[in-house]
Amino acid sequence: MSSFMGENFLLTNGVAETLYHQYAKNMPIIDYHCHLSPKEIYENKQFKNITEAWLYGDHYKWRAMRANGIEEKYITGNASDYEKFISWAKTVPMTIGNPLYNWTHLELQRYFGIYDILNEKTAPMIWEKVNEKLANSDFTVRELIKKSKVEVICTTDDPIDSLEYHQKLSEDTTFNVSVLPSFRPDKALELNKETFGFWIEKLSSITNIKIENYQELLEALESRIEFFHELGGRVSDHAIDTMMFSEATLNEVDDIFKRALKGERICQEDEAKYKSFTLVFLGEKYAELGWAMQLHINALRNNNTRMLAELGPDTGYDCMNDDLIAKPLCKFLDALEKEDKLPKTILYSLNPRDHSILASMIGSFQGGGVRGKMQFGTAWWFNDQKKGMLDQMKTLASIGLFSQFIGMLTDSRSFLSFTRHEYFRRLVCQLISEWVENGEVPNDLDTLGEIVQRISYGNAREYFQFNSVLKLDNKI
Repeated sequence: MSSFMGENFLLTNGVAETLYHQYAKNMPIIDYHCHLSPKEIYENKQFKNITEAWLYGDHYKWRAMRANGIEEKYITGNASDYEKFISWAKTVPMTIGNPLYNWTHLELQRYFGIYDILNEKTAPMIWEKVNEKLANSDFTVRELIKKSKVEVICTTDDPIDSLEYHQKLSEDTTFNVSVLPSFRPDKALELNKETFGFWIEKLSSITNIKIENYQELLEALESRIEFFHELGGRVSDHAIDTMMFSEATLNEVDDIFKRALKGERICQEDEAKYKSFTLVFLGEKYAELGWAMQLHINALRNNNTRMLAELGPDTGYDCMNDDLIAKPLCKFLDALEKEDKLPKTILYSLNPRDHSILASMIGSFQGGGVRGKMQFGTAWWFNDQKKGMLDQMKTLASIGLFSQFIGMLTDSRSFLSFTRHEYFRRLVCQLISEWVENGEVPNDLDTLGEIVQRISYGNAREYFQFNSVLKLDNKI
């Protein structure tokens, strides 16, 4: 029987152990999609306690606590931070089989050197030990990032964000991690949201472009893309909860946009025309600048109306969607490809039913001399666990080129979540080792080790072309 989360955690044979410890373990991290705060990184935030670092904003943990019968007061309510931590400690033993169990203990081990099992009995002692370390200058946000060997962090940023903290970080020679913005223009697409008109006003203000028609909207979006690019942005990100595509003319879309600005409810057919035309325009611009475009598809968000009103979005009340994606997604990609303006693209679906669709679809649009130009993105959100990761990687390997996979991201709001890269890398090594053990792959450690390192780090660095904006030797 293996020891609990020992040095060979998730590694069941000698090949896996060698691949992880000799090839994967010490590779740097490129976290190309997360929700960390650039302000907190610039200000080098120091957490008051483990609850602030661990439980503030972590809807993964909140969902588990609710399922364990914890009252909302001890999750997002006005209970003290200590009471919230104790409530999480009560929940942890009940999370066996859930990645939260392993992630929790990985973070305690790697950052704080604590190998005790977290439960209600050990919680007071762990609270004291962790908080004592968090009070030390070696445990500020920047130090936590450095401990994780992070080279690049791509945050998630609205086109109307000022990016002032990205600017300050780019000029800060005391911190050699590149913190880059990612362009997330969801609010420009959601023309039926009540906030659409208000957001357009904000975009108009920050660009000094009076937006009264659709062409002026495109000019404003283009100016923000160029601004993001100047500050090192090389990635866009889109939440495409329902994939739709419908061809339209510029005049049609201009009319739809003007009606939306007046507050008119736009029908689904016209919404599809507007979103399709806008996404194609954005995709062409990304291709021109050499960016990668990320599409996160099939999430069903804000399902609990009462709790949405009480707590707002991103509080743990989302789930997988089951809309059909193959035809509209192919039509969108083809609209860009037939003009030879398809950017590097990463496709994710929250519904694992879609994984074979995505893995096969990317093969229809590879090319241009770019290795892995089209990517089937890493297991996302509810799939972000051992089974989900292995299923995603096996599907990719069976249909595409696993060796060109750009690997893991955290998609997290926590500065302690970089251990998820370790979790992922261990699974990569274990999967390859099983192929070796089964005689499906030769035991060529030089070749396999190189593939492991590429998936862990090298493919992402080559793919995103961050070289011109990396901070190396304290030079931007």
